Amino acid sequence: MSDRLYLSSWIRGYSESNMLRHFEKMLELFPFSKLALLGPVLRVYAIEHAEPPLVERAFPLDAELSLVLDASREFTHDDCTVQVDGFWDLWQFDGDWKLKPAAVTLSCFGPVFENEIGDHLRIEFGLDSHFLPQPGIEGSVRMVQSNVRSMLHLVSQIDHTLALERRQLWSESGMNFAEVLTQAVGTFNVN
Repeated sequence: MSDRLYLSSWIRGYSESNMLRHFEKMLELFPFSKLALLGPVLRVYAIEHAEPPLVERAFPLDAELSLVLDASREFTHDDCTVQVDGFWDLWQFDGDWKLKPAAVTLSCFGPVFENEIGDHLRIEFGLDSHFLPQPGIEGSVRMVQSNVRSMLHLVSQIDHTLALERRQLWSESGMNFAEVLTQAVGTFNVN
């Protein structure tokens, strides 16, 4: 059964006054899709996700990320979260392997916004099945390996750009993704 996959980051010296600056750095690193038909969507939530967004705005494909964040500035406080929904290109199997846009959500949490693990920045990569080989599908290991490399490249860039206290790659179920991946790859005869 598929599980949602996340990368959480905790930033040294993170505060209301610098949170959007850190978020902008992460957005600039993110490889937004070249194949998507829709541009990013910005949402700002106050206090909790159960509340309706303070602002929700769709942007064109070619929108500058600074304009997306500028639209959030007047609504962003220490008890808010800023989210950008977008896409990135991953290999996906739909009768054949194709590079296609896959949904992703990038989040920046205000220091007092309550979330389940207290992280500052988060990327929701979508379903972990994009990163796990699928038995019975030819080329699965090789194509999924490309997706994993893309994810690890992004994680490495985040490590080198942001002043991280720590980071965590985790799944919704709480399973250790590295162990799940190792076990899944172990079921294939890989040379």
